[in-house]
Amino acid sequence: MNSDTPTDTEHTATTTEVRTDGGEPNDGGIKMVTAIIRPEKLSDAKAALAEVGASSLTVTNVSGRGSQPEKQGSWRGSEYTIDLHQKAKIECAVADVPAEDVVDALREAADTGEPGDGKIFVMDVENAIQVRTGKEGVDAI
Repeated sequence: MNSDTPTDTEHTATTTEVRTDGGEPNDGGIKMVTAIIRPEKLSDAKAALAEVGASSLTVTNVSGRGSQPEKQGSWRGSEYTIDLHQKAKIECAVADVPAEDVVDALREAADTGEPGDGKIFVMDVENAIQVRTGKEGVDAI
């Protein structure tokens, strides 16, 4: 008998991630996690996302206003108010990584304890299509 061929009592094993709750990450769907954070915390956020296995992301420089107070300034003798603050917007679509893990990683990485640390939003994604291959749904992520 060839030792490379499994017998009736031998089985080839496949590796699958088993969750303790019996379900799939994000209930088998796709989640979009969007975070608006301080630009100086972007490197920390990218590293934290990589640690949880969600290294694919899109980053946009944005400006906005939330609970962070306005700042007063002067330039050439004129007073002005800075009420829109520079932020980094991170968008991360996840299917095989739980959105809760992504949120926890972003929150810990972006937290300074000061007003203006940002916000994190989690949304369901109806569908995703990979342009090059045409793959859809979780296969496209």
